[in-house]
Amino acid sequence: MKGKFLTVFALGISVLILALPSLAHHGNAAYDTEHKITVKGTVVQWLWANPHCVLQFDATDDSGQVVHWGAETENATTMTHSGWSKQAFKPGDEVTVTMITVKNGKPIGRIVEVLLPNGQKLAGRVIPALPAVKPEDYKQ
Repeated sequence: MKGKFLTVFALGISVLILALPSLAHHGNAAYDTEHKITVKGTVVQWLWANPHCVLQFDATDDSGQVVHWGAETENATTMTHSGWSKQAFKPGDEVTVTMITVKNGKPIGRIVEVLLPNGQKLAGRVIPALPAVKPEDYKQ
């Protein structure tokens, strides 16, 4: 009986340890949630997949250089409820993407909204940043 308990206990601890990394990647820590940017570009690829859909597009920066962007959304099921679909984009489509970007300056973002050429807007799903809490906020 004691051996069975230890086996179940060890298995439970192992599952918890292995599950922690999957929880960690769902935060917004890598993103600058305070600032949004809007970029006009041309769709290269639309990946309709789990755990996140990804829009890859090319845009020209201020110096005339082409920048290859990658911007993610939520999973396909969640995005379907917001009007997105596997056919939402095709290579060559001109799009205007509003997003929050990663803090390290790379051309990677999390979609806030995409404006299609026909004027349709597709809303992304960005988890808002929590306001910073200071100890003095709790003093009475």
